[in-house]
Amino acid sequence: MVNNGKKNRHNRPERATTGDYFKKLNFRIKLGLLLSLVVPVSVLSLYFHFQFNYTLKNSGKLHLSTLAESERNTIDLFLQERVVNIFSLLHSSDFSASPTKSDMEHYIENLRQMSDAFVDVGFFNPMGIQTGYAGPFPFLYDKDYSKEKWFSDLLGHKKNYYISDIYLGFRNKPHFTIAVKQIIDQKPYVMRATLDPERFYQFISSISRGKGIESFLINQKGAYQVVSSTIGKPLKKSQFIPSDQDGVTEIEVNGEKALVSHVWLKEVDWALIAMQPLRNAFQEMYKARNILIAGSMFLLIIISGFLWMITDRLLKKAQIIADSRENLKYQLIQASKLASIGELATGIAHEINNPLAIISAESGVLKDMFNPEFDLDNSPDKVREELGYIDDAVSRARVITKELLNYGRKNEPKLIPSNVNSLLDHVLEGIKEHEFKVSNINVVKNYENNLPLTLIDPNQISQVFLNLINNAGDAIGENGTITVSTQSDEAFVRVTVKDTGSGMNSEQLKNIFVPFFTTKAVGKGTGLGLSISLGIVESMGGKMEVQSIEGAGSSFTVLLPVSNLEKNENE
Repeated sequence: MVNNGKKNRHNRPERATTGDYFKKLNFRIKLGLLLSLVVPVSVLSLYFHFQFNYTLKNSGKLHLSTLAESERNTIDLFLQERVVNIFSLLHSSDFSASPTKSDMEHYIENLRQMSDAFVDVGFFNPMGIQTGYAGPFPFLYDKDYSKEKWFSDLLGHKKNYYISDIYLGFRNKPHFTIAVKQIIDQKPYVMRATLDPERFYQFISSISRGKGIESFLINQKGAYQVVSSTIGKPLKKSQFIPSDQDGVTEIEVNGEKALVSHVWLKEVDWALIAMQPLRNAFQEMYKARNILIAGSMFLLIIISGFLWMITDRLLKKAQIIADSRENLKYQLIQASKLASIGELATGIAHEINNPLAIISAESGVLKDMFNPEFDLDNSPDKVREELGYIDDAVSRARVITKELLNYGRKNEPKLIPSNVNSLLDHVLEGIKEHEFKVSNINVVKNYENNLPLTLIDPNQISQVFLNLINNAGDAIGENGTITVSTQSDEAFVRVTVKDTGSGMNSEQLKNIFVPFFTTKAVGKGTGLGLSISLGIVESMGGKMEVQSIEGAGSSFTVLLPVSNLEKNENE
């Protein structure tokens, strides 16, 4: 059966079909080359000369118009999706006509998962008062929007949603609003979200295709809505005023001619403008014409001869390489999985076997103590001493299993805005400072004043700080300095624990976060502390960095994200 399987694999129909495909492909390529050589070059050149300008302009316009329509459809779909995102908040299972601050924070978090263009979210009662808000402008809470244009337009609109033009509003910053209304107890309630024009422009840029094409949005009055800073600014007047009908035209911008295509969006009264300089729009065509006129015969002969000889070989090699890469990728993945399992199993076995060996040895000693043949001291004090060794080994095994369970268990952090300086003081005060004084270890605190709050789980982060400080003390042993410093920027609070201990070499540094890897002596550490600490920090959106020089000490830095509440207050 095995031999038959091999035979079938070597003679399966797919191979024959692939071979026939290669033969047909080679034949078609060669036939096409021969026909190209037969066609008189003079006829091609003459036709190309008369048709070039006409074809060039029309193809450029058609190409730009097609791109603009494609972008228009994508943008309309983007806006429709954002409307649906906001409607889903009103129809969520936990929706309330009196949302709490926590509800609103949950809403903006959901919206930002859908698109990073969302800035904030607000909920309005029938009188136009914003009774719920989450975002970077907390002063907008309880504001009266009843006289705002977008609010009155929404209430008078036939549709249940409304997309506004770019405006400054109470925040005095360009933005636009997507608002939806819901009738509750025969009264209109409104949920709205604002979007950042810069983020929206990044989205438009990401879907733009074509060399040198700039896309932007303007309203019916010709005011920029979403635009690159190189072209204009939101709310400023555009020099191009689009007509009511979609179209493509040629204009002059800063002394340079450009093709401009405009299409009107369906969801909002904005025109999408796609602009491309003529030198970019026709550059490739000019280059192609010059190449064809100058050396068409020479290139045809060289290319046809080259393809004639190597096409078959290249296609076969490409198929072989593709198959080989897939097989290699699969083998590497499997090898990586096996290596990880092997390392974890080896670490567990090594750590558990040590206390088991102690327990086994002490058990043998106790048996010998009560054997009259050995005449050993079996007094209660001696028995108690041997039992103490067993208790120590059991405690050691308990610590290992506890940390292993903590490593494998996923504990969701309870995130609250916290002051890192206070947490560090709490970890260092009392017994820990006394222990360091006994070992002649000096603790230096270098805290940044007015440190921003961080959104963390205080208990879990305190565990991380305690682990890093303990490791620093163990690395020093006696006579040294531990420096605990804090500093911040707009995104992160940095906590650095630096010691003057023995440091680590490059091999140790590479494996420092690997479970069961430790630089401490046997019995002094499980090798799980840093692995658990890294998992805690990453679960809160942070990260850890380590620097170390052998013989000169180590420095561990924990980066924790600044809380949104703190950012909003700063703004």
